[in-house]
Amino acid sequence: MTSESVLEIFKTITTIPRESGHEGPITAYLVKWAADHGLKCKTDSTGNVNIIRKASRGKGHIPTLVLQCHQDMVCEKKADFEFDFSKDPIPYVIEDGWMVAKDTTLGADDGIGIAACLALLESDISCGRLECVFTISEETGMDGAEAMKQGFFSGKTLINLDSEDEGQLFIGCAGGVNTVATFSYGTEPVKPGYSCVKLVIDGAQGGHSGDDIDKGRANAVQQMARFLYTEKKHGLQLLDFKGGNKPNAIARDCSALVAVKDPDATIERFKVFGAFLKAEFATSDPGVCVSAKTVGSSAQAVKARAAGRIISALAACPHGVEAMSQDISGLVETSSNLAAVRMGDGKCVVTTSQRSSVMSARDMMAQKIEALFTCAGAKVVHKFPYPGWKPDVNSHILQLCRESYKKLFGTAPLVKAIHAGLECGLFLEKFPGLDMISFGPTLRGVHAPGEKLELASLDKFVALLEDVVCQFE
Repeated sequence: MTSESVLEIFKTITTIPRESGHEGPITAYLVKWAADHGLKCKTDSTGNVNIIRKASRGKGHIPTLVLQCHQDMVCEKKADFEFDFSKDPIPYVIEDGWMVAKDTTLGADDGIGIAACLALLESDISCGRLECVFTISEETGMDGAEAMKQGFFSGKTLINLDSEDEGQLFIGCAGGVNTVATFSYGTEPVKPGYSCVKLVIDGAQGGHSGDDIDKGRANAVQQMARFLYTEKKHGLQLLDFKGGNKPNAIARDCSALVAVKDPDATIERFKVFGAFLKAEFATSDPGVCVSAKTVGSSAQAVKARAAGRIISALAACPHGVEAMSQDISGLVETSSNLAAVRMGDGKCVVTTSQRSSVMSARDMMAQKIEALFTCAGAKVVHKFPYPGWKPDVNSHILQLCRESYKKLFGTAPLVKAIHAGLECGLFLEKFPGLDMISFGPTLRGVHAPGEKLELASLDKFVALLEDVVCQFE
């Protein structure tokens, strides 16, 4: 097993469509791959896959080790980039020691985990019995882990390959839930003498709503709501509001269509607002920018009262870190992400996501979002709740990984919990007593265009994984 073999498999994976909820092609690829390599494979009705490698000669006494990753990827692209995730291979380059998808997500989260499992399964290393478990729809609700039945895998120790910082071993994660608010609204004609203006905020960095929520990055939806709230006093009418995309991604771009009495004045104020944004986010989002122009439109405007409620609620909606952990220095405990807004057919749907390593705090944050939007007249539902993963500092697999890392690289790894969600929390609920750890190579910009994989970290990740698998007993 080499990092080169892992990378070659991953390059193949970048050609296979695997958006969350549409994993059929990658599932079929895994099943065929197992058959082609003469390995036992099992699937369930959800689409989870388990490929099993028998113990090597003389290793039959070693307990089964489970390696786990997810099949799906977050499909995000730059707004002006023509690309179809359902059929087009991911365009990437290798430069300056990184594998980079400049205009789309790369899918190394968690395609590199898939590739590492397959490279290990086909290698000639001597080890005990392995079960490689590939779940579906991790990114949108952990559907595969949620639906998995007892007995789908038999091992009592699991290595999750869905982390993004080489040199760090993760033994805990946040739980989460999505909170979705829906406004109903009527429409009215644009006022006589009013002109339509399209306002756009784009170029923000975006990122992972867990890993990057503490980096102070611009949220394009939040910033558009901020401008519209101050602009209301000039008598605007709201025709459309669209921004963000996935619940687990920070909104990078947003557009609003408004009707105003003095379009030149509105455009000028928006330009001034854009200068404020550039200054406020010069470090975190140097590319953030605004644009505005008058446009023709036959659309109806949202009735004034409903538009006021929508704009005010979005402007007031919390986004970012709510609380830091009192037990682990530097760890975000609780956060919320104002993820996406879509309007049409008399409905405005606002998607948010909350995370916390304390489940009561997760629920409190979701209730706070619910209370805000309920007061504004929206109907609110909570979707896809998942539990956190409580750290176990006495874990056997943790001790093995620490010793292996220090032996290989001459330094001790960091042992941490992560604010992102991992499937480990659900596995622990379904398989009590499961001993788990998570590690991976260094990825940056996940869940956003520009996602990249550091190749030097891939070398170390592969070496650690192979050594741990060989030493496990």
